[in-house]
Amino acid sequence: MIFAQQKNFGTYRRSGRLVGRTLGALVLTLGALVMAPQSYAADSVEQQQLVEKARLTLEAFIADPNLGDPLRELKSETKALFIVPQFVRGAFVFGGAGGSGVLLVRDEKTGAWSEPAFYTMGSASFGLQIGGDVSEMVFVVRTQKGLEGFYRTDFKLGVDGSMAIGPAGGGASVRGITADLVSYARKKGVFAGFSVDGAVIAVSDDSNQAYYGQAVRPADIVVKKIVSNPKSADLRSAAAKIMK
Repeated sequence: MIFAQQKNFGTYRRSGRLVGRTLGALVLTLGALVMAPQSYAADSVEQQQLVEKARLTLEAFIADPNLGDPLRELKSETKALFIVPQFVRGAFVFGGAGGSGVLLVRDEKTGAWSEPAFYTMGSASFGLQIGGDVSEMVFVVRTQKGLEGFYRTDFKLGVDGSMAIGPAGGGASVRGITADLVSYARKKGVFAGFSVDGAVIAVSDDSNQAYYGQAVRPADIVVKKIVSNPKSADLRSAAAKIMK
């Protein structure tokens, strides 16, 4: 009888340890789930700042009487917008240039805009330069060929797709433009029609992972739509207002 009680006690003790380990693992799992959003938010601060700057850039371009009308004129054929809030050209004899940007793709059926995908843009040289400057840029992606370049790891403007500098000013019209991408740039609030042929646009995997909390490719974000971030809502709304 005593032996049976000891045996039962041992069984209960082992069961208790098993339950304890199970509860402990459950607590750790729940703790990880609770902590994950906090870590994710902290990691994406830089990317969220870029998203906010992209929204401000887009709104500024549309409010500019020299740029707003030409951009709206392209709305029926716009497949995507690539926005670079700060494009820096360095003060070198042969100037380097670079910046970061986000891509928004419009759904052809619904007209809704995708979550942003993150990229870098840079060039080793833009010809002879005196001093440096900072510009903000918006690219209108007009063709499927132009859009498919963004689904690659990187591509070169003017080489892997044709480029055109968008017309600006009162009465400017985009009729007759056949390029895959049309670029607009402002420097200190004034239209700056400089060429960016040869610049390389590359996917920023680190930024995409930080913003969405997992490793994703651009197609996962803008085509498959397997991730989302509610903090991009204002940027997507700004794009929607333009293309009404």
